[in-house]
Amino acid sequence: MTILFAPSEAKREGGSACLDRDSFCFPELYEKRLEVALRYSELLQKGSLEKIKKVTGLKDEKQIERYRTNIFEAPVMKAVERYSGVAYEYLGYETLAPGGREYIDEHLIIFSNLFGPLCAKDLIPDYKLKQGEPVGSFAPEKFYKKHFTEELDNYLEKHGPVVDLRAGFYERFYKILTPYITMKFLKNGKSVSHWAKAYRGVVLKEMAKRGIMDEKSLLAMDIENISIVEIRKVKNRKELIYEIRS
Repeated sequence: MTILFAPSEAKREGGSACLDRDSFCFPELYEKRLEVALRYSELLQKGSLEKIKKVTGLKDEKQIERYRTNIFEAPVMKAVERYSGVAYEYLGYETLAPGGREYIDEHLIIFSNLFGPLCAKDLIPDYKLKQGEPVGSFAPEKFYKKHFTEELDNYLEKHGPVVDLRAGFYERFYKILTPYITMKFLKNGKSVSHWAKAYRGVVLKEMAKRGIMDEKSLLAMDIENISIVEIRKVKNRKELIYEIRS
């Protein structure tokens, strides 16, 4: 079982040690990540204030100062702990039993705007790169799609089934070729956005608590306040439609 997940704009500060080759899965592609990180770090340290505002999406100069550091000397923590947005809040990684945390560490791949596909346990520094924003004229999503697709194809073929809980934007980093499951969340019959993030976190938490490893077990999960009302299959994608009950 492999679950694909989006990052979040919000991140926790702090950590220990610093970035190195052993921080990441797919170590043979470390130099590719390094190329993107170097571009980002140089822009944050040497770029104009306007360029930094654009790449981070921040306007407050005091907030910007948090990121004007050498990313290679900054403290690191697990990616799943670094991200603190809605989906991660509802996942509640720190509240899981050891077995649940191990499940997340081993089965979750997070698509970082800066570092590309990460295992949840990979160690990353604090950073701020606005979704879809190039680093200068450099587009990270195109770069990672070019250099990581073959490795991801091979990984997912060996570690399926695949559940894709990413937001649509992250298909720009990687398009799944193997059969996979995705989810859509409705409230009163209408698609939701904020609650979709929340319930992606909820579903992931329940998968971790139960150690879900196959489609049959996934479909059988009883989750408070949501239920599957329809299953749609198009080509290699099976979409589970959930209705939020309250």
